[in-house]
Order: sequence, then structure tokens, then C-alpha cells
Amino acid sequence: MKAKKFLFLAGLAVLLVLAQSAMLVSAQSEITFALQNEPDSFDPSVTNNSFASIFLNNAFEGLTALDPATGSVTGGNAESWEISEDGTVYTFKLREGLKWSDGSALTAADYVYTFQRILTPETTARYLTLVTDYVVNAQAYYDGTATAEELGVKALDDTTLEITLLNPTPYFTDLLTMYTFVPVQKATIEANGDKWTASPETYVVNGPFKVSEFNMGESVILVKNENYWDAETVKLDKVTLRYIKDSATALSAYESGEIDGSRTVPASDIARLKAEKAGVVVAPAYGTVYYDFNNKAAPFDNVLVRKAFNLAIDRESIIYDVVQNDAVPAFSYIAPGYSVDGVDFTDGRSTFELSEVANVEAAQTALAEAGYPNGEGFPEVELSYYTNDTVKKVVEALAEMFETNLNVKVNISNEEWAVYYDNHVAGNYQIGAMGWSGDYLHPMTFLPLYVTGDPNNLVGYSNPEYDALVTKAQVETDPKAAVAIMQEADNLASSEYPTLPLYYKNNMLLMKDTVQGYYLSPTDVLYLKTAYIAE
Repeated sequence: MKAKKFLFLAGLAVLLVLAQSAMLVSAQSEITFALQNEPDSFDPSVTNNSFASIFLNNAFEGLTALDPATGSVTGGNAESWEISEDGTVYTFKLREGLKWSDGSALTAADYVYTFQRILTPETTARYLTLVTDYVVNAQAYYDGTATAEELGVKALDDTTLEITLLNPTPYFTDLLTMYTFVPVQKATIEANGDKWTASPETYVVNGPFKVSEFNMGESVILVKNENYWDAETVKLDKVTLRYIKDSATALSAYESGEIDGSRTVPASDIARLKAEKAGVVVAPAYGTVYYDFNNKAAPFDNVLVRKAFNLAIDRESIIYDVVQNDAVPAFSYIAPGYSVDGVDFTDGRSTFELSEVANVEAAQTALAEAGYPNGEGFPEVELSYYTNDTVKKVVEALAEMFETNLNVKVNISNEEWAVYYDNHVAGNYQIGAMGWSGDYLHPMTFLPLYVTGDPNNLVGYSNPEYDALVTKAQVETDPKAAVAIMQEADNLASSEYPTLPLYYKNNMLLMKDTVQGYYLSPTDVLYLKTAYIAE
């Protein structure tokens, strides 16, 4: 089943691995790469922020990892694993001689500690349900009604870890590729508390790179981790991840040779850069750009209002005139890309009465049925976004569409990401820019976004029937049967418009041709372990 799971995206992603070639490796062994947003946290057990992924996936490694050559799951810290006949017990054999970046031994006990820490309420883990939904007694441990001995995560010896699941979960090793499941060191956390991520001296990691400098608001500098088990594979000695919030400024730095790459490309320059073959890299993605509605508060607690705003959007114009890429218009929050027996999860899916262009008449009808004929009496809409020049252009286009097609007044507000995200999580918004890149290549990475009470359900949508379908899909071991259940859940939720989907993502970045060997995964993670500078 695993091979089928990766049939579409992973196969294409391999094309974006700029693999080792006959080119000579340069004596230069460092790169500078621009990022447009700072993460809210560098703690892998806490954050769910995609802006942190480049740090966490290059500084840490979990039991399993993605193979850059194939996009499939391979061993990380675990050299092998066995699965019980009933599919519920996973026994991982760790590599001999694993070390932390400070040179101390890394053992199976470190993984036990990490799971227990995620399940400690004070940790405030954003991906808590990825443990509680799957591991035996995880929820009870979190609730304080089960002991450590009863938790289904045990170190049988220094190099053997046993994880017992509530139910068979065919995609469990895929889940373990997420940074949520990388180990964290007990000694540094107990000695430094929440400040363990604040300085290079206390930020003890286990991946290909370690942090040598945290420069608040400016950069983070990674250097090769000599204590990494596969250090011989790592060719770069230094990676400077520099914050340049304005993508036009980043482009100027790129074109002047000041930096080697940038995580975003200004929409207005994409066509030119492609024509000039100036290093635009486009990779297949497993993700969706959408805007959240606050389903808990009027007026967006009304499904007809949410439907009206969805119908009022010209997705084609946003894609081709504003974002200026080759994205596919989205009518649901779940992206295409997961296939079983060559059939994509989204094949034949409903459009939920939406279309590529705005359906103004239907939008106005829905708004009238909601009690606001021609927009009369509709309160001013707060449309919020985080600092990003492309997102700014999209928001401005959306505001114009809402005002023109629905006759409502829109106020646009903007905040830096950290502040914006805190407010969004707290529900202090009406319509807000968001989106989701799959953490692993399975629809279950999207489905919890609408489950009642899930930490990643930021829209406040709640439907017991949907919750039951997601739970049912999680324990279904037959891939085709599971797809049918997940499709039913998708159809149910998407027909109630909890969000405003715009388009399915392409991953895009700028990188000099001399930088080779990196891997941009369908889950939008840039892996630098195998990167090098070619002459």
C-alpha cells in the first residue's frame, strides 16, 4: 500500500531532487537562503507552524525519514522496524552509536521522554492528537489517569523502542516522518525550561545540522553536526537562514548574488525569471491555500453566509492575475495527490456548487437567504492576513470581490506572523489567511482540521457525523474502504463551507543552479542534508 500511497506526488517530487551528478563539488561549502517569516517556536514538540519546518527538519531526525531519491519512507534514527501480525505493535531498532549534538548518547529512552512530554498538558503541543488518537493510553496519560508504565511507548533497551497503537494504522511510519515525533533531550529541557530553544548552547539536536547562532529578527545559522550518525553524507558546512520579509527585497539580494536562494518568489517576477532560467524551482505540492471563516461567531456561523462568500470568488483571476502561477482552483480543503491503485482521492469529487469564476447571482441569492438581501444589514467584514506581499495582493483582490459581488464593506488588517497566528488560534478574526501543507502524504493530514476540539481546528467547525467518519477512517485498514469513508467526510464538511478554498498549491522557490542535491518535498519541506555546491 505504501508504494501506491506515493504514486502521484512522490514520483513527481523525485524530479525536483537535484541529485548528485557528474559535476564536481566546489570547495565552497556554505549557502545563504532567505525566509520571509520567522517561526513562532523552535520546539518540535510544541509548534505546528510550517515556517519552522526548514529548521526542525534539518536540525532533527526522527525514527523514520523521507528518502530524497524516492520520496518514500526510509529509516532515520531507526535502522529497521517490525510490525506485529495484528498491525498494532511497532518495534523499532535504533542505529548503534546515535548521539546528540553535544556528544552524549541518544537512546530509546529519549523517545519515551519525548512522547511523555508531548502528552504533558503544560507542553501545549499543537499536534497532541497525533499521539492521543493513535497510541495506547496516550489520552489517559494526558488526562492524568494512566501511568508512564501504562503508556504504549516503551524502551525495551537502549536501542529498542516499542510503540503500541490503539488500532492498526497503515500510515503510521509516514506519520513518524513529521518533526513532531523527533526526539528532544531531557537534560537540556530540564535544565533550561522553555528557554532551551533560545541559544545554540542549549539547543541540543540530533539531525544533519546544529544551530551556531540565533540572531533575533535577522537570521539563524546552521552548521554541520559532526555527531550526526550520517555526517559523511552532509556536504554543506554552513547554512545561513536569513529573514528578508519583503520578497522583492529578497529577489534583489538574490539577483545581486548576496543570497543563494529564497523561499518565495514575487508573483510579478515569476514569468520573467522563468524565461531567464534564473533558478525558479516549481515542485508538486500536497497542500491547499484557503482562508478561514470563524464558524463560531456571527455572521460566519451561518452556512449560507459562508456559501455566499465562496461563490463570490473568481479563483481563476486570483491564480492567473494575482498569484500568477499554474495552480489548480480549489473547492475543498483536501488537496489532490493521494492515490490508491492509480485513482486519486479527488477523482470525481463534487465542486460543492463552486466554480473557477465567481457566480455572482448564486452568491447574492445565498446571502439573501441568510437574511442579507443585496448585503443590507451585513456587518463590516474584517479580512486579516499576515505580512507577506503575495498574500497582501490576494487579500486586496478578495476584498474587492466581496464588496463588488456581495455589496458588503470590508476592512483589511495586517499583523506580523507571530501576533497574527496567536490571534487566529484565539478566534480573534472573521476571515483570515491560512492554508495547509500536508505533513504526510495521506488525506488524514487534512481531516483533523475540522474535527471538534482538535488543536488544529482553527475555524470552530463542529459536526458529530463528520467526527465519527474521521474516527472510522483512522481504523480502517483496507485502503479502498478508507478512501470511501474519507471522501464521505470530505463531502460532508466541504458542503458546509467551513473555509474559503482558493487553490491547490505548487511549491516554489528560487535557488542558484550551483546549489545541488537538495530535496523539496510535496509536504513543502526543504531538506538540505544532501545539498552541495557544484562547480
